[in-house]
Amino acid sequence: MNVPKTSVTADAPALLRERDKDIAILVLNRPQSRNSLTEEMLTTLSAALTNIAADGNARAVVLAANGPAFSAGHDLKELTSRRRDVDGGRAYFRYIMTMCSAMMQQIVNLPQPVIAAVQGVATAAGCQLVASCDLAVASVDARFATPGVDIGLFCSTPMVALSRNVARKHAMEMLLTGDAASAEEAYRMGLVNRVVPSGQERERAMEFARKIASKSGHTVKIGKEGFYKQAEMSLTRAYEYVSEVMVENLMARDAEEGLKAFIDKREPKWEDR
Repeated sequence: MNVPKTSVTADAPALLRERDKDIAILVLNRPQSRNSLTEEMLTTLSAALTNIAADGNARAVVLAANGPAFSAGHDLKELTSRRRDVDGGRAYFRYIMTMCSAMMQQIVNLPQPVIAAVQGVATAAGCQLVASCDLAVASVDARFATPGVDIGLFCSTPMVALSRNVARKHAMEMLLTGDAASAEEAYRMGLVNRVVPSGQERERAMEFARKIASKSGHTVKIGKEGFYKQAEMSLTRAYEYVSEVMVENLMARDAEEGLKAFIDKREPKWEDR
């Protein structure tokens, strides 16, 4: 995998886009600003996700970052500068929060699973970004926090993704204290799937991606969509919904092929339909 590890030139792209066969790789590339989710970064990420969603050859996505921080969240200097606007910044604040929320939902709604490779701190909206991904691999040196409460700005939007990943009391502790959780603590809480030695997080995320890419893309898409939809339903409604999902899945060509291959004791040949 040929992914640059650092790039600090002023004219470097905010987001690096790479490809390893059927795996799309996105790398946040503003290490000098701790990969803050600026308007530029949000716009670029959203455009990349839109492109990947329409890419029938992309079967999984790895989201990584260059530099010592995965992402420090919103750029507070960028936000504060808009207080000079006629409305005190209200319209711009709403614009940024709406844009960020839409981008996080793009990750959840993306047909392909997204695996975060976290090498450093992920704070506020950066922590939200990790929580929004389907899977996450963290370096042992990674730290996770929602410290907005320390500066009078409760992490309300990060709270949405965080509270859907970890138990309520864990989420509330992070939100109310602003304290950072270690990678091991994040693993115990369920915020990340693996904790690995420093420097191995990106390759371990790629291992996840390769394994997922070996499955039927059609089946994975059905499963990801169904997972998030049923999670918001009552128990009865969830079973009703996923029963219909299973029926439609069984009617798919790849399910027919997968069952035959299992019975015949051979590897399936996916057609992604």
